[in-house]
Amino acid sequence: MRAKDELGRFGEEVACRHLAQAGAAILDRNWRCRDGELDIVVRDGGALVFCEVKTRSSTRFGSAAEAVVGPKAARIRRLAARWLAEHPHPPSPVRFDVVLVFRPRQGPVSVEHLRGAF
Repeated sequence: MRAKDELGRFGEEVACRHLAQAGAAILDRNWRCRDGELDIVVRDGGALVFCEVKTRSSTRFGSAAEAVVGPKAARIRRLAARWLAEHPHPPSPVRFDVVLVFRPRQGPVSVEHLRGAF
């Protein structure tokens, strides 16, 4: 497994634990269709939340939050619409969050949860 893939998988595990500890119910992970993948789908209170996870081990390439803008956010919205079409749910508010996981070479892992990021 490539180091980048391993780091991403680690970040998704950390993000799921963080979301569950915050009271969210995990509905789906790594949902795929021909157009792409949604990292995590949760129910957070009355909201249905589509979470994009970004994991970094350094800030050399910018912050993880900078990676979820413009076309990437639009693609996640399109994928969310497909997920909703395949998984009927009672009407509820939809939210798009980003969970940032920072895993430095030394020191503790940190998690930042950006609710309603886009």
